[in-house]
Amino acid sequence: MEIRELYEMWLKNAVDDSDLIAELNSISDKAEDIRDRFYRELKFGTAGLRGVIGAGTNRMNVYTVRKATQGLANFLNKKYDAPSVAISHDSRIKADLFAREAARVLAANGVKAYISTELQPTPVVSFAVRELKTSAGIMVTASHNPAEYNGYKCYGSDGCQMTDVNADAVYDEIQNVDYFNGDIKLVDFEEGIKSGMIEWISDDLYETYLDRVSEQRINPDACKGSDLKVVYTPLNGAGNKLVRKILSRIGVENVVVVPEQEMPDGNFTTCPYPNPEEKEALGVGLELCKKEQADLLLATDPDSDRVGIAVKTKSGYRLMTGNETGIMLMNYILSCRKEKGTLPEKPVAVKTIVTSKLINRICDKYGCELKNVLTGFKYIGEQILLLEQKNEENRYVFGFEESYGYLAGTYVRDKDAVVASMLICEMAAYYNKQGKSLDEVMNSIYSEYGYYFNKTESFKFLGEAGMNKMAEIMTSLRESHPTEIAGMKVTEIADYLESYSKNTETSETVAIDLPKSNVLSYSLEGGSGIIVRPSGTEPKIKIYATSVGKTQDDASAVSEKMFESMKAIMKI
Repeated sequence: MEIRELYEMWLKNAVDDSDLIAELNSISDKAEDIRDRFYRELKFGTAGLRGVIGAGTNRMNVYTVRKATQGLANFLNKKYDAPSVAISHDSRIKADLFAREAARVLAANGVKAYISTELQPTPVVSFAVRELKTSAGIMVTASHNPAEYNGYKCYGSDGCQMTDVNADAVYDEIQNVDYFNGDIKLVDFEEGIKSGMIEWISDDLYETYLDRVSEQRINPDACKGSDLKVVYTPLNGAGNKLVRKILSRIGVENVVVVPEQEMPDGNFTTCPYPNPEEKEALGVGLELCKKEQADLLLATDPDSDRVGIAVKTKSGYRLMTGNETGIMLMNYILSCRKEKGTLPEKPVAVKTIVTSKLINRICDKYGCELKNVLTGFKYIGEQILLLEQKNEENRYVFGFEESYGYLAGTYVRDKDAVVASMLICEMAAYYNKQGKSLDEVMNSIYSEYGYYFNKTESFKFLGEAGMNKMAEIMTSLRESHPTEIAGMKVTEIADYLESYSKNTETSETVAIDLPKSNVLSYSLEGGSGIIVRPSGTEPKIKIYATSVGKTQDDASAVSEKMFESMKAIMKI
């Protein structure tokens, strides 16, 4: 169907949302605006759907949510005799509406929907799937994207994000669903409640979830009697209640919440890009830290699966990178469990390929097996599942990715800012009692292992032209791999889409035994390296640089040269 025909069809039939009607009418004479909304459909993948909220096939709205859910229902009904789904949402605009629309479609198709009464963190959906033994899970969230975005994330029956195989099967079903010709079944929400096909999730489940989180403590008494002072911001998202509850449970008595960012607000007025990776998102919290003279700033993203921190130093506050927080947590968990005798005989940790290689050194010290997986926490969850299938899940001690996602324990299969917040505060209190700040702890780790400087830069490519440009860049790199970057020789090339790595000196090629992914990695002489990866959830290409030096200044200077070199090579 031509784009104008699609637009006219939506103009005629998209009558269930007044916002969409107004938007469609406002662009009637704007060809480019129409094209941007209808030139494609949002792709359903292992991360589900994600896009700008608005009218059209390339937007998040009640119709794209209904269509995706109908496809999911068709898939589940073919796979299970009596399927069921756990559903929740965060604070994003229309998130509660989209969650209810999903429940209406599922119920109409004979799929029981368990839905939360209010917004909840993403890891709670993973937990609910496992606790309620549902066939799948749906979390309406766009994670840390700007306010104009929303999304729809799906989980399998194991609580992991949906696998590539199942996501492809759901996508095939979605493709066979028409928006407006009667393919999509719906029930009235209240009728669904009355019939029992839609059921509210009991608050008891959240208390059980917090019980499981509490079990991950390493030093249970560390926070009791400590004078740890914490400023916390949920960034107007879903972490507010459960993060504060878990901190209260473990004895963190002095918690000050950032008032401007306490309550749910999908507009994120004080942090337009609510990502704890970004300093700007933490600005209000840092000001409150200075006023309160807090030891620690905790910031969870809107769906509370990521957490960023800032720690007090002698001269102010230091923002820790996702790598640094993960490094400290890994070191804390392994060293304390080793000392207490609670470390399993063959411990296993998991990190993504773009996460700091300093973890390798720490794991080597404590005899911990380290598994490297592709970017995306679903691959960390998959490793836990593989251990579980061998009745060895107790070997798993910690997993993390550089983008501020962490998980201790196997009660969920996604990153969890609730357990991470608990362990960060426990760790801070533990070292405080030894007279050490987290700033000093991080510096001592660098002193022991060397300075590993990790930096990520993202380059946006908007619209249809941007998507084409991203594809051109990756194709160009594959056709002509750089032989040096910033004056350093490329010693190894790894192509995770073509599943091989090649030593540039010997030309020896080794197969990569990981799922195919559009990622290129370049190892450089001296231990530095570059990874290039298009984002799976946003219209951007990410460049990850690792540089090694004796000091931060040394490593940082090398990193800057690496980025300038790569931008020239990629012509961006």
